Amino acid sequence: MKIALIGYGKMGKAIEEIALQKNHEVVLKVDEHFAGDILSELKKADVAIEFTSPDAAFGNIMKCFEATVPVVCGTTGWLDKMDEVVRTCKEKNQAFFYSSNYSIGVNIFFELNKNLAGMMNGHQQYDEVFIHEVHHVHKLDAPSGTAITLADQIMERIQRLKTRRNYSAQEKISTVKREDELAVFSSREGEVPGTHIVKYISGDDEIEIIHKAFNRRGFASGALLAAEWIVGKKGVYGMKDLLNL
Repeated sequence: MKIALIGYGKMGKAIEEIALQKNHEVVLKVDEHFAGDILSELKKADVAIEFTSPDAAFGNIMKCFEATVPVVCGTTGWLDKMDEVVRTCKEKNQAFFYSSNYSIGVNIFFELNKNLAGMMNGHQQYDEVFIHEVHHVHKLDAPSGTAITLADQIMERIQRLKTRRNYSAQEKISTVKREDELAVFSSREGEVPGTHIVKYISGDDEIEIIHKAFNRRGFASGALLAAEWIVGKKGVYGMKDLLNL
């Protein structure tokens, strides 16, 4: 399989390492120094994997559609344009795969989060609910796409939660008391690959689920798996399709 890596930072390089081990070929690497014609180079690839920045993702995805190359996107922070991407993908009969997190463990964590939220809807004594996400200092968006996905899942299932409020790392988690609020705290520390905590607190106890990544390999492996899977397909897909969750 011939791969175009749009975004050749730490994640792009991690994907490349695994791809070469699996005898794939990387035919294009695009970083901030790339000066070539992306569109013509894309046409040499069987699939593109896009991990860039929120302001670049939409344009990169559209270039992949124009080049008729399936695209796997892992960039977060641009989802206000998702409807346009989905519409264009379908109109042009292209292939698009998106996930806020490509780790298989995180996607299992998503399912646990949904199930727990469904159970907690009937237990109003757990009147303090929050998400705390920690990432490396280079991450541009806050909260993370993974934290937003977790928050959306919770708010879809717990009727008493009416609003989501984003907090910085400097604000104390213990100060949040509003019963109708889902608080999302974002911390940026060192080179942390990604930690996500969901916690429910009552006056008597607390319930917590946590996913902690040790490195980027799990994310890179999942993105490459998605790229292998989407070749030859048309339409819009996500990790639920890939993993049959």
